[in-house]
Amino acid sequence: MKRIVLIGSGKVGTTICELLLASGDYHITLLDSSEAQLARVPEHARLSKQCLAVSDANALAAALDGQFAVLSAGPFHITPAVAEAAKTAAVHYLDLTEDIASTRRVWALAEAADSAFIPQCGLAPGFISIVAHWLCEKFDTLDTVRMRVGALPRYPTNSLLYNLTWSTEGLINEYCEQCEAIMDGERVTLPALTQRKYFSLDGTRYESFNTSGGQGSLADSLAGRVNNLSYQTIRYPGHLDIMRTLLLDLKLSERRDLLKDIMEYAIPATFQDVVLIFATVSGMRDGQLQQETYVNKVYGRAEDGIQRSAIQLTTASAICAMLDLLAEGKLPSRGLVRQEQVVLEDFLANRFGRIFTPESARQFAVTEE
Repeated sequence: MKRIVLIGSGKVGTTICELLLASGDYHITLLDSSEAQLARVPEHARLSKQCLAVSDANALAAALDGQFAVLSAGPFHITPAVAEAAKTAAVHYLDLTEDIASTRRVWALAEAADSAFIPQCGLAPGFISIVAHWLCEKFDTLDTVRMRVGALPRYPTNSLLYNLTWSTEGLINEYCEQCEAIMDGERVTLPALTQRKYFSLDGTRYESFNTSGGQGSLADSLAGRVNNLSYQTIRYPGHLDIMRTLLLDLKLSERRDLLKDIMEYAIPATFQDVVLIFATVSGMRDGQLQQETYVNKVYGRAEDGIQRSAIQLTTASAICAMLDLLAEGKLPSRGLVRQEQVVLEDFLANRFGRIFTPESARQFAVTEE
């Protein structure tokens, strides 16, 4: 049995904890700075809880001593501190962050590390990079890689056409920070909330636009091999205009704590959501310019009597699958491990990765504008 430390007992952290405990193969020490949050997590024979602030480096180092791995499911700003402690303790490290600056710090710490450092193990960044790289491997040379992902309410009712399904802090961060991309063969940095596109999937119309961090490390891995690479978030049409008003015109991008309070006060959470995963790659194959597309939908559902949102399921299952693959020796055990190094077939065959398979065999009607 592998002993791990899990940091964060929020929506996704709790789901990770439940999935790993149900597997029977992991003993978890759950860390959180909030006693109240920890108290909400049911007791279990293979679960220990500890109220601990990540900023207490000595206490964190002691908690990691002798563990197989640490999984960071807390806010993106704690990422560097957890990664530093993991390197000191020589334990494997996995996280869910979409924040570019935090991830680059993890990359630096991974150099010459005695354990594996696997950042960005969620949905986007995370699974979308595995899928996109799998598509890229089908081509002789690459032209364009486009990735789009969205977690949307199935029954939107407000003017934002959106409900809270995961970290509000993370959502605001990806709406505000710069976006990495490749255009005409050159690495570029683009502002978030730009380059809106429209498309229809199974008769429903969507918009997509640039957001930060979703492409993970693909821009680094494919530099010099692809002419164009981009990542966009999917929403219902009209969402972008309202968010631009809030973030840019009203300058709430400069008062993110206030915006977080407003959104969590006024926008209901929902478990009735759907995750859309859409990746398209074009390039030369057998002397001809061709294109391949992967499209999938994952819905929120009840499992083992517990109702979970689609974004909880996909994000938590993705990092659990990566932990399994690491424990099984199917991933490198030292240094930086990028999502695109993962074999898609191995991921989908995993007990946790199977959450992504039910809809993948369907044929989707896609129309791009």
